[in-house]
Amino acid sequence: MSTRNQVLLGVGIVLTAVALVAFRMGTDGGAEVQQATGGHDHAAMTTGGGERTAVHLDSEGARRIGVRYATVERREIAFFVETVGTVTYDETRLTVVNPKIPGWVEKLHVDFTGAPVRAGQILMEVYSPALVSAQEELVLAARLLREAGEGRAAENAAELLSSARRRLAYWDVPDEDIRRIEESGEPTKTLAMRAPASGIIVEKNVVEGDRIMPGMTVYRIADLSRVWIEADVFEKDLALVDEGQGALVSFEAYPGRVFTGRVTFVYPTVSVQARTARLRLELPNPEGILKPGMYAQIRLNVPPTPPTLVVPRSAVIATGERALVFVRAEDGALVPREVRMGRTSGAMQELLAGVSEGDRVVSSAAFLVDAESNLGGMAMPGMDMGSMEPPGAADTAGAAGSGHSGH
Repeated sequence: MSTRNQVLLGVGIVLTAVALVAFRMGTDGGAEVQQATGGHDHAAMTTGGGERTAVHLDSEGARRIGVRYATVERREIAFFVETVGTVTYDETRLTVVNPKIPGWVEKLHVDFTGAPVRAGQILMEVYSPALVSAQEELVLAARLLREAGEGRAAENAAELLSSARRRLAYWDVPDEDIRRIEESGEPTKTLAMRAPASGIIVEKNVVEGDRIMPGMTVYRIADLSRVWIEADVFEKDLALVDEGQGALVSFEAYPGRVFTGRVTFVYPTVSVQARTARLRLELPNPEGILKPGMYAQIRLNVPPTPPTLVVPRSAVIATGERALVFVRAEDGALVPREVRMGRTSGAMQELLAGVSEGDRVVSSAAFLVDAESNLGGMAMPGMDMGSMEPPGAADTAGAAGSGHSGH
C-alpha cells in the first residue's frame, strides 16, 4: 500500500471514531453525556447481546422517546388459537359406484359432474350378457317352482329360485327389479345401476357406450350435508387443542357470518419441517353452501385458566435466548430483569417467573430503553440523572380481551 493510501486510511479511521464519540456525547439539546451513576446503585445483567445496566430518564427524555408504564397484574385471561384451513369432503360420507360385472353403458341418466342425486336414483342403464343369463335363470326357476307342485321337485325348484335371486342381489340388482323380472317372466336387455346414497357427483368416469369392468369407479358421490376442515396448528399450541373442542369458523364468501363446528380428530404426528400438527374439524352444512376447497379462518376456544401474572406484550423484549422487561425501581431506575414467558393472549403476555404482582414495567418504547441499557448504562442525550417519573406517562395495563396463540 502506498504512503498516500495509508494516510487516507488513517484519516478515515480517525473521522469515524470522532463521529462515534460525537454521537455518544448526546449533542441533542446540548446536554453533556454523563455516566448514569448519579449516586444510585445500578443493577446489571447479562443477556442476549451482552451486559445491560439500569437506565435513568428525566421527564423530557421519557417524553421524547414515548416511555409508558404498566403494572404487573394477576388476572384470568382468555386464550384461543387462531389458524386457517381448507374445506374438504367428509370421508365417511363418500360413496363409490362401481360395477361387479362386465358390461356396456347403454344410457346415462346422470351425465355430468356436480349433478345432485338422491339414494335410489337411476344413474345409468347397463347391458351385460352375464346379467341377461342370470335373469333367464331366475325366470326358469320361477316357472319350475310353479309347475313342480309338491315333493322333492318343488324343494329343488325353490332352491334354484333362491340361488338365482341371490346372484342378482349380489350384483346390486335392486329387489324391486328382481321381483318385476320374476313376475313378468321376461328378462330385459339392460338393468339400471342406481345411486347407493344421496349427494353430489364429484367424479364421473364414463360416457354412453363405454365398456365397464368389475371394480371400475364410474361415479363418486359426496354427501355435503356435513363437511370437514383440515387445518394446522403450531406445535406450541398443541396443549390447547383437544378433540370435542368448539370452534368458530368464517369464510370470505360469507362475510359477517360465523359457523360453529368442533374438533373431531388431532393427527398423531407433527411435521418435522413446519413444526405444525394437523387437526380436523367437522361442520354441519345443511344448506350445501360450504364447498370443498374453500378457505376457512378458524378460532378455537380454550377454557379460561386460573389467574396468572400478565403484562402488555410490548413490555417484553425477546432476545432469542432470553426475555426481559424493564422494572421501575423505587429510585426511578429502569432495571432490566429476566423473565420466563408463558402464553400470549391478544395484547397480553403471561409471565411465569421474574416479576411480582404490582411491579411497574416499561410498556412502551422498551426497545429504546433496552438499546441504551445495552450500551452500558450511559444516559441518553438530553437526560439528567434525576429519577423522575415523566408527567403524562400514563399507566397502560392493557385490557386482557381475546387473543391468540396460533397463526
